[in-house]
Amino acid sequence: MTIGLWPTLTFTDADAGKAWLEAVGFTTKEIHRDPSDEAVVLHAEMLWPAGGGVMFGSHRPNPDWPNQPGTGAAYLVTDDPDAVFAAAVAAGATALREPRDEDYGGRGATVTDPEGNLWSFGTYAPA
Repeated sequence: MTIGLWPTLTFTDADAGKAWLEAVGFTTKEIHRDPSDEAVVLHAEMLWPAGGGVMFGSHRPNPDWPNQPGTGAAYLVTDDPDAVFAAAVAAGATALREPRDEDYGGRGATVTDPEGNLWSFGTYAPA
């Protein structure tokens, strides 16, 4: 059994969300599309090179999973938050907090992705 935390997101444009995640450094594990509408991503998984990943899909009415686009948040552990921040902004993210050294240790930065989800990147790795 694989153990880990996988944030889940909903995108209005799942293909654009996938492209942004790839630009930041995620790699595609799998994508399942609606056979009747290839533009609809039913379930996707993308891996982060240091471990873990993110799952996402296209926004569609679903009372069992009432997740709205642009309401997610994730913290991504990386050895180079400056590079991840630069890649995120170059791929369309909005910078909220430039990379800086934190009082609690580590270095980090924060952006919103093109859909409005909040992403923090940092060297601090909670134990």
